Amino acid sequence: MDTALALWFLAAALVVTGLIGLVLPAIPGAPLIFFGLLLAAWTEDFVYVGLWTIVVLAVLALLTYGIDLWATMFGAKKFGASKYAVIGAVLGSIVGIFLGFPGVIFGPFIGAVVGELSAQKNLRQATRAGIGATIGLVLGAALKLAMAFAMIGFFLAVRFF
Repeated sequence: MDTALALWFLAAALVVTGLIGLVLPAIPGAPLIFFGLLLAAWTEDFVYVGLWTIVVLAVLALLTYGIDLWATMFGAKKFGASKYAVIGAVLGSIVGIFLGFPGVIFGPFIGAVVGELSAQKNLRQATRAGIGATIGLVLGAALKLAMAFAMIGFFLAVRFF
């Protein structure tokens, strides 16, 4: 098999794995997409895709992490959560990453509930804050996928047009 063709397959596999990683925990989605696109550009000696495109792709990949945290905080705040619930949701998101798929889903909810309960003893408001954090998590996943497709689309536009 031709080396360039093998590198293109590897680049495509990295991008696909990265897309899966945006939804599943423990797989660094955005970095894999970035490195897949970087490998594709390198395979062609950066003839079509140059330094500025790579810089833009790197910035977009980094933004996915900020989007994830922001969306969780936004969801919790929109449902009237206190700053303790927002901090709890962010900490729950971070801890949840290490606990697999259930941790990613329930981490922000549990973190927001615990944070809100530490600020006030109202279970109804704490549950509401947890629901907001979970909605924020779903919003974050959608935004991360949009960012990933923007990265891929930008790469393809630069490469082929």
